[in-house]
Amino acid sequence: MNPKSTQQPPIVVAALGYGGLLPFIGLTCLIGLDPAHSALWHRALWAYSAVILSFVGALHWGFAMLGLTVGAQQRSSWYVWSVIPALLAWVALLLPSLFASVLLGVGFVAHYIRDIGVVRSTNLPEWYLPLRRRLSLIAVISIVAGGWVLP
Repeated sequence: MNPKSTQQPPIVVAALGYGGLLPFIGLTCLIGLDPAHSALWHRALWAYSAVILSFVGALHWGFAMLGLTVGAQQRSSWYVWSVIPALLAWVALLLPSLFASVLLGVGFVAHYIRDIGVVRSTNLPEWYLPLRRRLSLIAVISIVAGGWVLP
């Protein structure tokens, strides 16, 4: 097998992952560029962030179902963790913008930290963690930047 093929995500994965950053970046830019509608752009950014945070949490549910050469206790902890990002995201949607921004940003960081643990105990592709790091970094920067300019 070509070593590069294990270090780079499949094209469809990269396209979907990086394409998924466009709403983060676009909405953050709109918050700054269109202050007359910043409340709308904030709500849209927090809603999108909540959906994506829930999505990445569900990855751990999938990992748990696959087993990935770990014991039952580890799989159980992945199942439990997999719902926490969705709960954090839901609570964030009920909070004022600044608190929503903080909670969503912390949620993405915490999930990335959990990803590190999953990668250490499984044989996920080499590209998974670097891709998740880049995607999470841009998401968190967007969320923090969007929260910086409050409505």
